[in-house]
Amino acid sequence: MKQEHYSLEDLLAIMAALRDPEHGCPWDLKQDFASIVPHTLEEAYEVADTIAREAWHELPGELGDLLFQVVFYARLGEERASFNFHDVVQAISTKLVSRHPHVFGDVRFDDEAAIKANWEATKAKERRARDQEATSALDDIPLALPALSRAHKIQKRCAAVGFDWGELPPVVDKIREELDEVMEEVNQPECDDDRIADELGDLLFATVNLVRHLKQEPEAVLRRANAKFERRFRAVEQLLAADGKDCTSSSLAEMDDCWRRVKQSEG
Repeated sequence: MKQEHYSLEDLLAIMAALRDPEHGCPWDLKQDFASIVPHTLEEAYEVADTIAREAWHELPGELGDLLFQVVFYARLGEERASFNFHDVVQAISTKLVSRHPHVFGDVRFDDEAAIKANWEATKAKERRARDQEATSALDDIPLALPALSRAHKIQKRCAAVGFDWGELPPVVDKIREELDEVMEEVNQPECDDDRIADELGDLLFATVNLVRHLKQEPEAVLRRANAKFERRFRAVEQLLAADGKDCTSSSLAEMDDCWRRVKQSEG
């Protein structure tokens, strides 16, 4: 089936061939919905990493890997006579049209806040339609989400129903309060690891709330911080190596001095 140009229909045919019981790939034939979830998560993170590195020439390939995950799930669904790829396209198209009445209908909103409010209201209505027992604004937030992303989503859901501070100062005050509570537990005569973990969790949750109020994404912000720290630490290692040293043979003061030099060099 090797050819110069492929279409989406070709990709679906390739997937069908990979799952052919007689002539397919042994690895692909062994997979099921659960077994490919880790691969889906990995591919999503690789897309995010490629974008963070601005490696645009790599992005089509990484997006193709992610698309293949969707095609794989759709093939598994088709084999079970549950759904197929066209059902996936139908579902997302219907959802997008429904959630954008200001684009695909005659509805008009005054500003972006009104658009977001309508989006959340439509999603809530969809949740109730799927599950008649869904009564909470927090229903159906996946437990498998990374903790930072899940905290952000929980807070957004609460904000959508009015449970949120309208100004920044109380958000910042809450972080200070939670930090004080962490240190209060740390300074107890006998430390209780469970209580410390609870207070640290509250501090992280409050910090995510500040990130949200400043209209940032916590996962993206932390990835950026990780990348900055890694870049600077590698530079520290290089400065030490230039003097014939490494971290294990250097004092904290020496490493701090290198860190300061690296920060100054970055402006």
